[in-house]
Amino acid sequence: MAGIVNYIKESFEELKNNVSWPTWSETQSLTILVAVFSIIFSLAIWGIDTVFSKVIGYYFNLING
Repeated sequence: MAGIVNYIKESFEELKNNVSWPTWSETQSLTILVAVFSIIFSLAIWGIDTVFSKVIGYYFNLING
């Protein structure tokens, strides 16, 4: 049990002293950047999915007469 407690203490010490954390303004700007690219990517996937579903629907209507 002492090994686990020591591991947790050392982990917090590592996070506190050795990790370089971004500033609050950097965090906000990067969060906005990720949100914008996520929206753009989801719209692109939606568009491709819509085109493919129409093409496949057209193909099945064509072969079924």
